[in-house]
Amino acid sequence: MTAPLDGVKVIDLATLFAGPLAAAFLGDFGADVIKVEHPAKPDPSRGHGPARDGVGLWWKVLGRNKRTVTLNLSDPDGAALLRRLLADADVLVENFRPGTLERWGLGPAELHAVNPRLVITRISGFGQVGPYARRPGFGTLAEAMSGFAAATGEPDGPPTLPPFGLADSVSALAAAYAVMLALRARDVTGAGQVVDLAIIEPIMAMLGPQITWYDQLGYVQPRLGNRSNNNAPRNTYRCADGRWVAVSTSAQSIAERVLRLVGRAELIDEPWFATGSGRAAHADELDAAVSAWVAQRDRDEVVAAFEEAQAAVAPVYDVRDILADPQYGALGTVRTVPDEELGEVRMQNVPFRLAETPGEIRHAGRRHGQDTDTVFGALGLSVEELTALRERGAL
Repeated sequence: MTAPLDGVKVIDLATLFAGPLAAAFLGDFGADVIKVEHPAKPDPSRGHGPARDGVGLWWKVLGRNKRTVTLNLSDPDGAALLRRLLADADVLVENFRPGTLERWGLGPAELHAVNPRLVITRISGFGQVGPYARRPGFGTLAEAMSGFAAATGEPDGPPTLPPFGLADSVSALAAAYAVMLALRARDVTGAGQVVDLAIIEPIMAMLGPQITWYDQLGYVQPRLGNRSNNNAPRNTYRCADGRWVAVSTSAQSIAERVLRLVGRAELIDEPWFATGSGRAAHADELDAAVSAWVAQRDRDEVVAAFEEAQAAVAPVYDVRDILADPQYGALGTVRTVPDEELGEVRMQNVPFRLAETPGEIRHAGRRHGQDTDTVFGALGLSVEELTALRERGAL
């Protein structure tokens, strides 16, 4: 079976985390992704987070489906080799601070002179233009500046940041989408182009109409904890066994079913119950009703009762629950991937399914520079030339 991106060559120069994840998404659907790392300074994700026997586990996920090579791009010989590698490539993904590639003679003008069909995907904290363009930028800063942190957390608590790369992950999906649009445009025009993605922007696009609310009403989204201004009851509730469930009542019919289930059907007749905003204004009363009922039952009993009542509920999972859940099992959400260093490693699978041309994780992240000789040998470099370039620090 031919993968959708079979024959697409992607050069991944990026590190931490949006760029490498975007390239991984492309690799999941058949692109030949070549990961380029500095000879002496591997991608920092190899050392982030827990490791097993000295092998970084985060890299195993970010580096999946990629061949790995080493190049010193600040060395003229290394830069020259990258140009040769890009001569027949389709996509470049990079996240250097704006101006860095230009300083090495690898800016878009130079690269399009080598390959006018190249899609150059530039991911940075603040974009390629503007007063902040040359600032160092990370996903955490985007989570702060986008409005996400200001709207997240308890009403009387501090702005809250996620304990994982949320802005980077959202940016990775956006970047992969942008690459596909640019490749489609190339089918029409025959020319590549530059994709300028600022990590501060995609997460803001996910936050709903906050700008429009402010523009039209002067309304600023407050921190609400687990509640919503749009409906209630909407919260997490602690069960008798110490585990938690989440309840959502975005639809009026679901809200009515929940209140009947917890024995407070009389609240349905209140005039304010007829709208989501009316229920949100009485969240204390509704939360108390649901919380009291949930607190008397174990989580499995709560979930079963909600399902029977056709009310919306979900258990609050940690990773142990995810791995044991039959729905995730049916979807194939977790994949066991072969790996040369660890034998096998489980990780999240491709995040959606195509009926005829599904994606696949073929292998986990490979060793630093593992494919250097193979990739550059295919460009015509001899063993002697490769050795000389290594000795000069270019490779």
